Amino acid sequence: MTFSKSTLYLVASAAFFVTGTLAQAETIKVGVIATFSGPNAIWGKQFREAIDVYVAQHGDEVGGHKIQFIYKDVGGPNADASKAAALELLVRDGVKYLAGFDFTPNAVAVAPLTKQAKVPAVIFNAATSSINKQSDFFLRTSFTLTQLAQPAAEWAAKNGSKKVVTAVSDYNPGIDAETAFSASFEKDGGAVLEKIRMPLQTNDFAPFMQRIKSSGADTVFTFLPVGPATFAFTKAYNENGLKAAGVSFLGGGETDETTLDALGDQATGLVTAYHYSDVHDSALNKSFVAKLQELHPGSRANMASIGAYDGAELIYRMIKAAGSDGTKAIEAAKGMEWESPRGPVKMDPVSRTVVQNVYLRRVEKGADGKLVNREFATVPNVPDLGFNP
Repeated sequence: MTFSKSTLYLVASAAFFVTGTLAQAETIKVGVIATFSGPNAIWGKQFREAIDVYVAQHGDEVGGHKIQFIYKDVGGPNADASKAAALELLVRDGVKYLAGFDFTPNAVAVAPLTKQAKVPAVIFNAATSSINKQSDFFLRTSFTLTQLAQPAAEWAAKNGSKKVVTAVSDYNPGIDAETAFSASFEKDGGAVLEKIRMPLQTNDFAPFMQRIKSSGADTVFTFLPVGPATFAFTKAYNENGLKAAGVSFLGGGETDETTLDALGDQATGLVTAYHYSDVHDSALNKSFVAKLQELHPGSRANMASIGAYDGAELIYRMIKAAGSDGTKAIEAAKGMEWESPRGPVKMDPVSRTVVQNVYLRRVEKGADGKLVNREFATVPNVPDLGFNP
């Protein structure tokens, strides 16, 4: 993504004007760039509902400033739309913080703008480790794939897996997951028989399942972006007889809470390594889930929800510390730590991604008969293992 000098000058000039005129103003605007339409609209829905919960619990004022969230739809992975939305938010709306970013290309596209305007951008999801190298104004409250894949590999090697096939979506986060898992698993003595990269937009996984089944692997490790693809992949795993053939399943977001009930009983027993479950056993998480149900009946918290909820927490903390001064806000954010509904988190001052627990989870039926991702082991305080400054 390239920007003309005139475009960057416009952003810088607008940022200077807004900083000067809003320094004493009451309202600080936060622009949320996400997918609110199309097949991946679940991302924007989960982001917005989690922010609703946070504001309901904490109010819409902090540090003497009223907070206003402005939402922009980019329709999916679309770098040009993300750049255009960021320009509009910065120049026309005068936002002092950006947030959202469900997909990696959408985050990378705004990196030059964040640097030029000196506006912090809090990533609620996009999980490629290298994103934060693109701008010193990026912060991430979600996760990275290396942060999840390495603990998954270590657990697999210690729990009977000897021969693995990796099957990931063919884009940067998937490649991150493949690389981190394979390196760790082989270091612990395991063998990676095949590395399958699947088209990002496909929902037909039967051919890949046959390759996995005939490979001789005892385990498949997978990563796909949460949404229709994860549902289709997990369904295909069962329908093509991999479970019956003795091929264990190890993933991440494939048993996402928003699709878990639709997967049905066939999902029971599937294991994932992830940073959040909506049945995480803490008072704070129970309060979060209860308020979500109160405000949005029928909704279910997931990893997008927790990324947005903690993103709002971080933005409020930065505003309290630095108001609308983006440079000071970034410095204040480094090293911040708090208790999240997912557990303890800390903003790594170097990678600017949260250090957090990674949980091994197994799908089982909860007390109410609904399927849940039950945490059964914890890997504490895992940083972004793929960030090399």
